[in-house]
Amino acid sequence: MNNINYTMLCDFYELTMGNGYFKCGLKDKISYFDLFFRQIPDGGGFAIACGLEQIVDYISNLHFSDEDIKFLRNKNLFSEEFLNYLKTFKFTGDIYAVPEGTVVFPNEPIITVRAPAIEAQLIETFLLLTINHQTLIATKANRIVRAAEGRAVSEFGSRRAQGADAAIYGARAAGIGGCSSTACTVTDQLFGFPATGTMAHSWIQMFDDEYTAFKVYCECYPNSVTLLVDTYNVLKSGVPNAIKAFDNVLKPLGARPKGIRIDSGDITYLSKKARMMLDNAGYEDCKIIASNSLDEYLIRDMIFQGAKIDFFGVGERLITAKSHPVFGGVYKLSAVEDREGNIIPKIKISENVTKITVPHLKKLYRLYDRENNKAIADQLCVYDEIIDDTKDLTLFDPTFTWKKKKINNFKAVELLKPIFKNGKCVYDKPSYKEICNYAKAQVDTLWDEIKRFENPHVYYVDLSKKLWSVKNSLLDKNSVE
Repeated sequence: MNNINYTMLCDFYELTMGNGYFKCGLKDKISYFDLFFRQIPDGGGFAIACGLEQIVDYISNLHFSDEDIKFLRNKNLFSEEFLNYLKTFKFTGDIYAVPEGTVVFPNEPIITVRAPAIEAQLIETFLLLTINHQTLIATKANRIVRAAEGRAVSEFGSRRAQGADAAIYGARAAGIGGCSSTACTVTDQLFGFPATGTMAHSWIQMFDDEYTAFKVYCECYPNSVTLLVDTYNVLKSGVPNAIKAFDNVLKPLGARPKGIRIDSGDITYLSKKARMMLDNAGYEDCKIIASNSLDEYLIRDMIFQGAKIDFFGVGERLITAKSHPVFGGVYKLSAVEDREGNIIPKIKISENVTKITVPHLKKLYRLYDRENNKAIADQLCVYDEIIDDTKDLTLFDPTFTWKKKKINNFKAVELLKPIFKNGKCVYDKPSYKEICNYAKAQVDTLWDEIKRFENPHVYYVDLSKKLWSVKNSLLDKNSVE
């Protein structure tokens, strides 16, 4: 798997189109593409952008090997001139993106690419698969973390992920979404996202009895003991044997247990009983960990019902985003340049109104209330517009234009940052911890109404009057009688 050249991880039509661009003289035509999405997973109020670091690495290493060229030649479809062009292929364009961890909304660019047509087209698949996957998992993780109401959440899903990369980068995204740790060791090794774990049921089954299994584990790891108590019977054997092991092994050493984990049964009921048993034995500081196919709704219900749980381990429903497993980001042409360098906006029209694109090279502004730093709305503008936040600004709904709102005392912040200029990376990649902290701060700028799981308040992404006029003029120009 490590020998795969990800330049070849593209849809085949990107190569046939590239060959076509080459043959008809369009290979150097400067094109603009936006990567955006149309629908927030699970009917939520926002998403969290994720995956930029992997895209930076991918763009920096774009190339076709001799083996790749030979493979393509054997297709008997591509011209020798095009194949010779691919031998020295590299990315020479510009890329702008919102930083990882940024809260994002439908129909606004997460990434904008400006590059010669072949280059811009060729990178489509990798950009989409990376942003779609990691943004999906980061968004799902944040829902689960918010449901836990301050209790720690660990990502437990590696073995249920759809492949090795999904496990590794899914865990990475879960941390950006707010999880405190992962079960995936290699993600810790690569990114510094803490890996945690203790035992499986097989540990207990390896021994002649449950108490011996607990005793030996306490002897092996006296300073980090968490025991899995549901192999046989949580209340009749699991918790009593755990307490006995704590008393006989840890107490004489002056050590304290970290926790017990319950992985089956009525966890809410069992956690209440276990909490009483631990407290009565003098282990009030021993945490109770819950796992077993959890998601934000189950966690919310457990807390509502008074479960005595301090820590949640969430696996398959997080790492696969089971309730909404496709993010649905798209990559669409928004403009081209003519021979004089003028930017010519392009639009994609559909009978499905939600699929009509926003044309032109754009700026994306987020407008914050200066008094409380809460996000008010986003506005898309034409690239040469500047929002003057010293003056009042009137926002209007781009579809229902009579809906207007005047705002003042706001701060306008541009969200799209330069990542590549003329093929050179100009972005100082933040550390993983910095990305996680930034994502948390981003979510904190949202009003609680936007964070609701059901029927969240709609956060507006408006168009400037100039951009709205460009879009409507193109709709009129391309309308069919």
